[in-house]
Amino acid sequence: MQKTTHADREKELRILLDKLEAHPDKAYPKERARVAVLQNMLAAREKADG
Repeated sequence: MQKTTHADREKELRILLDKLEAHPDKAYPKERARVAVLQNMLAAREKADG
C-alpha cells in the first residue's frame, strides 16, 4: 500500500475542482464532499507546518 502524499491530495483537489468548474450545472455531491475533506486536510497540514 502506498502512502498518500501532500502532493497527491493537491492533485486530486485540482482534478475535482476542474471537473466542477467544467460542469457547474451538475450537482456532483460526492465530489463536493471530497473537495471539502481535501481542503480541510490541506488546511490542517499548512497550519501545522506554520
